[in-house]
Amino acid sequence: MAQRGGEAADYYNSAPAQGGAYPMEPAKYPQQPPQYPPPNSAPPNGYGPQNGAQYGEKLTFDQAFEIPRPKWNDLWAGILFILVFLGYTAVSGIAIQGYSHTKGFNGGGIYGSQNDFGLSTNTIVLFAFVLLVAIVVSYAYMWVARAFTKQFIWITGILNIIFGFATAIYMLSRRYWSGGIVFLIFSIFYVFCFISWIPRIPFSVLMLQTSIDVSKRYGHVYLVSFLGGLLATAFGAWYSVTLVAIYVKYEPGNNPACNTGAGGCGTGKVIGLIFFVTFAMYWISEWIKNTIHTTISGVYGSWYFCSKNLPSGATRGAFKRSMTYSFGSISLGSLVVALINCVRQLCSIAQQQAAQNGNMVGAIFLCILQCIIGFIDWAVQFVNRYAFSHIALYGKPYIAAAKDTWTMIKDRGIDALVNECLIGPVLTMGATFIAYFCAFVAYLYLIFTSPAYNQDGTYTPVVIAFAFLIGLQICNIFTTPLSSGIDTIFVASAWDPDVLMRDHPDLYARMIAVYPHVQQAIHA
Repeated sequence: MAQRGGEAADYYNSAPAQGGAYPMEPAKYPQQPPQYPPPNSAPPNGYGPQNGAQYGEKLTFDQAFEIPRPKWNDLWAGILFILVFLGYTAVSGIAIQGYSHTKGFNGGGIYGSQNDFGLSTNTIVLFAFVLLVAIVVSYAYMWVARAFTKQFIWITGILNIIFGFATAIYMLSRRYWSGGIVFLIFSIFYVFCFISWIPRIPFSVLMLQTSIDVSKRYGHVYLVSFLGGLLATAFGAWYSVTLVAIYVKYEPGNNPACNTGAGGCGTGKVIGLIFFVTFAMYWISEWIKNTIHTTISGVYGSWYFCSKNLPSGATRGAFKRSMTYSFGSISLGSLVVALINCVRQLCSIAQQQAAQNGNMVGAIFLCILQCIIGFIDWAVQFVNRYAFSHIALYGKPYIAAAKDTWTMIKDRGIDALVNECLIGPVLTMGATFIAYFCAFVAYLYLIFTSPAYNQDGTYTPVVIAFAFLIGLQICNIFTTPLSSGIDTIFVASAWDPDVLMRDHPDLYARMIAVYPHVQQAIHA
């Protein structure tokens, strides 16, 4: 979609109007609205890059999107993130040490374990299968998005609904009531959502095509996605081993690991450590995802504002800013989401266990609570997506960027475009589909291997919940570059809509063709 040389200007001056809406008539908008935010809070050079970045000498990313002075924003959050990571490493090391001393007792593979009181080597193999499924299906999902862009939304919605109902029916047939009911409720909900989304598909397809076209031509978008996906998978493997090792090391019962290494066994200790490592896993995986998002936003921001002279090293420059001055801000934004998701994960496990124990009142209450927490998570994620794009280009602190971005989106009317675009919900639905698939694989594995520790099905809700979590987080990281590009285009349009009309007239014309309200939205 990016223009080269004088193509943009030639197109803008000579392109015929589409549907009578393009080019815009000067009389329709006699004057441009004032710049937003107000001058006292704007970046030093306005919304666009330095003048030389658009026409003239080649500038770097830092020169094109210069910040007033190098400043480490939200440093306390960055330090806390490092401390939590070190704490996670320490807990993991101690737990794995206890597991290594009793590996013979816990078995060397799927079978042969004498452990009948907690997770064992059998579970590590299970999570290895889940990780393999998550990474393969996530890559396949990305390939489908690139190869079948127009059909991508339909494919995602239909597969999600079909697989959700199939999983629910299978679980109910096995009398696994809690899991089957949850899958059935969410599948019915997705049917209603998808039907309401059908009129908005053309605009969403256009934005996805634009994002993919830019990613193919500029920066190292897919390299960042690939490396981020590998990092997420490696961390998922580490977390899986740590999770099992904690049970092996500290679960009370006929456990020889209680007499090795640091500390003794206890149910409270297991619960506390599982909560800590799960919280740390959420925070670290969110940080990985948001670092990728901020890096990719720098690439798309460079394309939007500097289409005729892309800054050199845009990907490298954006990544450097993410890992230095914006490290604390990314850590803070990721912390908020991690806390919310950790509480929701605990509610999910408690809800499944309540349903399995026949406490349907408690299960319904926890299900409603999950919905409330899910709405809060959606609202925070919504703000974060655009705030991190702001942080990528202008290096603001997290709170300031979130406030400015939210106000700017609402005042500019870009919320209409955001609500019209389905890519965020579709990618979430795709990640949920992959998470469903991973949970289903885990469920089948438990049935066919029938480990000694799960003869009465006590650990089925726990294992399925963590398999779902692993699949969800890995797919979210893989698909981040696609949503990051669209988010950045929307926010950049709010910052400076004139650039969209002047330097990307073909995109502007196509947006009007499928969604005429664009003309009012960016000038609201």
